[in-house]
Amino acid sequence: MDSPHRPIVTTFGSDVIGSLQSLLGTVVIAIFVITFIVQAFQIPSESMENTLLVGDYLLVNKLCYGGQGMGLMPYQKIARGDIIVFHYPVDPTQHFVKRVIGVPGDHLRMINKKVWINGKPIEEPYVRFLEPPNNMFRDNFPRVDIPAPGLVGEWWQQMRKLVEDGQLIVPAGHYFVMGDNRDDSQDSRYWGFVPRENIIGRPLVIYWSVRDWDQNSSGSFMGRLYHLAYAVSHIFQITRWNRTLRLIH
Repeated sequence: MDSPHRPIVTTFGSDVIGSLQSLLGTVVIAIFVITFIVQAFQIPSESMENTLLVGDYLLVNKLCYGGQGMGLMPYQKIARGDIIVFHYPVDPTQHFVKRVIGVPGDHLRMINKKVWINGKPIEEPYVRFLEPPNNMFRDNFPRVDIPAPGLVGEWWQQMRKLVEDGQLIVPAGHYFVMGDNRDDSQDSRYWGFVPRENIIGRPLVIYWSVRDWDQNSSGSFMGRLYHLAYAVSHIFQITRWNRTLRLIH
């Protein structure tokens, strides 16, 4: 005679297996999404102010430009004005966020901070200027007669070969990028082009933004633990609510 408790055990076991399968499915989907579709990034510097601020956390669309070589969906063409996330060409382990200014074939120059593309000035309402035009290399680009602090040597040599009639020619498969905080940005002026294969994707949204609350954080485990606890307990105070869930343009 069957035990009256057997159906209960069987049901419990089935529930556990079902829960594990559901959890595993969720993990697989999350890994797929993070690997191929979106990825989270944090803004670490002021180079894209005021479009992006230190403490902004972004979700980046990795499929919009045909990322990861999946080729499953139509993808966008990288265009001037796009904000992109990419592997820093000098050190691919680092991720940078900049705005595309020049695309392959463009003839680019700057005159007193004004960008000219193919002989015509372009409008850049997103740009922030901090200083008057007094840096001859930074504000009147390209300059092949004067070096500048922070200039990468290999780029200095390459740039000299790509300048014609005072204009830098963007080669095929490469992009010229700059920060919106134009006077405080280490960008293509200093280290060169971004190869197409280095581009990860395009930021979609600021999913969270926090004020500068951890300037004095310690690199130790206890220091990081303290600041994590502080963030959790003061989340309403440190969150920039006017920036959270903001679409990026």
